[in-house]
Amino acid sequence: MQIHEYASVDAIGLRDLIKAGEVTATEVEAVAREAIAIADAELNGLALPPFDPALGHVVDGPLAGVPFLIKDHGPVAEGVPFFLGSRALPGIPAQRDTDLMTRFRAAGLVTLGLTTVPEMVLSFSTESLRYGPTRNPWDRDRGVGGSSGGAAALVAAGAVPLAHASDGAGSIRIPASCCGLVGLKPSRGRVPCGPGMGEPMLGMAYEFGLTRTVRDAAHLLDAVHGPGVGDKYTAPPPSGRYAGELGVDPGSLRVAVTTEAWSGAKVDGEVAAAVVQVGHMLERLGHAVTFGRPELDWDDVLASAMAEGVAIASMLLRAPRQPDPDHLEAVSRQLMRVAGAYTAMDMMNAFDAQNRVTRSVAMFLTGHDLLITPTLGRLPAPHGTLRYNDPGHTFATWLDSLFDYGPFTMVFNASGHPAISLPLCQSENGLPIGVQLIAPYGREDLLFQISSQLEQVMPWHRRTPAFFVGRS
Repeated sequence: MQIHEYASVDAIGLRDLIKAGEVTATEVEAVAREAIAIADAELNGLALPPFDPALGHVVDGPLAGVPFLIKDHGPVAEGVPFFLGSRALPGIPAQRDTDLMTRFRAAGLVTLGLTTVPEMVLSFSTESLRYGPTRNPWDRDRGVGGSSGGAAALVAAGAVPLAHASDGAGSIRIPASCCGLVGLKPSRGRVPCGPGMGEPMLGMAYEFGLTRTVRDAAHLLDAVHGPGVGDKYTAPPPSGRYAGELGVDPGSLRVAVTTEAWSGAKVDGEVAAAVVQVGHMLERLGHAVTFGRPELDWDDVLASAMAEGVAIASMLLRAPRQPDPDHLEAVSRQLMRVAGAYTAMDMMNAFDAQNRVTRSVAMFLTGHDLLITPTLGRLPAPHGTLRYNDPGHTFATWLDSLFDYGPFTMVFNASGHPAISLPLCQSENGLPIGVQLIAPYGREDLLFQISSQLEQVMPWHRRTPAFFVGRS
């Protein structure tokens, strides 16, 4: 198998070629290693050299033989060190697999490396002092989003067809938007989070993956969904539940569209126009489309995000050996101070705020089947736009800066509703624009139905970034 052949197919395409005997899993792994090396040299998406050998996995799972990467967001895979993108963490080996990692192995995914993140996974740009900037394959002067930035860069460049990602405020969907990928944040509780970074984050962090196609996202969810059951888990749940929704007619849906950020942040004109274009397309497909959005108090969203940041910092404050502040970036140092002074009453107030956001979104979605928003408020930002190491920031001003860039995603981390970013549009200069679709709680099936419908009428598969390993 040649690199251009490897990069031209998605995960299910590779799986089917292996099943049919047209190529072996060993051959696929060899070409994947070559593709990863080429892409990482250009984009800086790996936190460590590739694993050799690959992490252990079954050979007959539903995604057997498909190359894969995991994210440096905490202890994920037994024996693999994590850094949280920080110079202050020396590389702490995970003591055991997370529930989700157990499922990745049982699915047959061939895990070949660890991807870059911003420090403490707390930025929408992947530009830590530890790793340096991860570059966008569409325009290497621009960022890839965050925090699943290394994963997004390498999937978009064709190095692997899919990769592990997590989302505490938009960290799956925003890299998907920046890099022209499919990024699903599942409903709260759909996919196990932890033990690891997802576990202590107040139910607002989610784990899943980044893909280039809707069908890969559906098959991956089939392989890993279900409540965490720890060491008792030995095989993936029955396959086909979500993949079976692809191509299913969702009927005529009640769709609300908004291009206005709850924070009042300015939305780029090209981004807003893309969302309106998708609304018009849905109308032509027979859906009832109106402008509208949930009524929210943005301060409640900020309070939820503040508590989530405190939960991350508190995990480090409780560690037997705390990180050296001199090796932390400026916003991390500020957050550690905030976390040290945060009280139980502060946390209770944050839970109240999160509950208000949840109820507002849920109430709105009783009268609408879908909500459509931009994923990001702007086009992918040039490197250095978000300055995590700026000593002038408090953690509160950092959140303001963060959500001025990406004001649409955190709402649904707080509320727990499933949301997906689709690469449906491009800017005039060829940069990807993600559009976010939100469904009622637990309705990933509906997201796959409508995403599959949009993928057919607004296809993105022939669009590849300026740097792509499959370009012969």
